[in-house]
Amino acid sequence: MIDSTTSKVGAAIHARKNAGSGAVIGYLPLGFPDIQTSIDAAVTLANNGVDVLELGLPYSDPVMDGPVIQAATQRALAEGYRVRDTFPAVREIVSQVKTPVLVMTYWNPVAQFGAQRFADELSAAGGAGLITPDLIPDEGSEWMAAATAADLDRVFLAAPSSSETRLKQAVEASRGFVYTVSTMGITGARSDVDSAAATLVARLRAVGVDNACVGLGISTAQQVREVLAYADGAIIGSAFVRALAEGGLERLAAVSSDLASGSRVS
Repeated sequence: MIDSTTSKVGAAIHARKNAGSGAVIGYLPLGFPDIQTSIDAAVTLANNGVDVLELGLPYSDPVMDGPVIQAATQRALAEGYRVRDTFPAVREIVSQVKTPVLVMTYWNPVAQFGAQRFADELSAAGGAGLITPDLIPDEGSEWMAAATAADLDRVFLAAPSSSETRLKQAVEASRGFVYTVSTMGITGARSDVDSAAATLVARLRAVGVDNACVGLGISTAQQVREVLAYADGAIIGSAFVRALAEGGLERLAAVSSDLASGSRVS
């Protein structure tokens, strides 16, 4: 169960909820288009209305990611990004902003690096925790133990296809929030956020979730407002990656400010 008194991410989300709205969580891949620019891009998000940073660790087989994010992560890998580059990047970001920083990664790189070693280095760098999209709670005991020892948040996923048992497991295992997948399939901006998201959040509420944040497909300030009418956070990825790819930091700042406006109470 999420404990916002110890969770940096949970505290940030609760602060936005107490202000009468909800949080904006912004995703960007580390190392795209290069390491230093990805650091500057994360700081840009934090300085333009994003409440929690979600930084993707580039992966060779990103099965859940859409074409925009896949292209970015493949470039990061081609530029030589490695798992060990994650920790100095996080350290530099948190030295510049107070926004909590989560790393999002498939499980294999963590397993290869060593779960406790990864947790310890992420914590030492000032990271807040980890999102593990392909790790389910009943197979995640090694990570949960490592994260607990390092005082890191643990974010598991819930999908429309999840059973009530799976939803309860995700709620009980997560600290920070439960990543609520609004659609079945890969990431990417869509013209409409699926109504399935609201139903899934309601199901998570029924099994005791504190913070349910909706991701996959949010690309406008209006969609942010719609999501925050029933969820605790709106997760934005492809729209930010596209902005960075097409217009650099200046375009990213403008898009971030615009989308974050959907979370502010007028």
